[in-house]
Amino acid sequence: MVFRAKKQKQCLSNELEVGDCWIGLSLADSSGLILAARVGKHTDELIEELVISTQGKTACKQWNSDDWGGYERVLPPEILHYVGKDKTQRLERTNGIVRQQTARWHRRQNKFGKLWEQTKVTTRLVVSYFNWIWRHSRFKTTAAQRAKLAEQPWTWQDVVTYPTIL
Repeated sequence: MVFRAKKQKQCLSNELEVGDCWIGLSLADSSGLILAARVGKHTDELIEELVISTQGKTACKQWNSDDWGGYERVLPPEILHYVGKDKTQRLERTNGIVRQQTARWHRRQNKFGKLWEQTKVTTRLVVSYFNWIWRHSRFKTTAAQRAKLAEQPWTWQDVVTYPTIL
């Protein structure tokens, strides 16, 4: 998983007192499918939310991450935790693609999102786009196709009309 910070000077005044806004992603290594995304403070609670929202979506018992100490404090003992850039390269690339797909996360543009709720909604939309619509340039398939969740790429019409339980 990769965390990206939001500039403090563009946060709301009450957010400045408690730190930056981070976006955490968990990624299925085999397919590249984004399993979960969370927006929040760079705290153990954010990682807990990410771990909980990832559980049940994969049988994998290994997490690859950078060397931030929060992972060691939060990950259950049965999870193998590997620290190193060689195992996070795909996730770093995915994060780059996600950032490029929305100008909202480009820090030096006026389009940068200032409201956390707006960032959360945008994150959900971008993850849906990345998983179901966006085709990998080399594989020519979506992450959902590689994970055997879809037979063909979806359209935005497919995403917005898919029946879900709220």
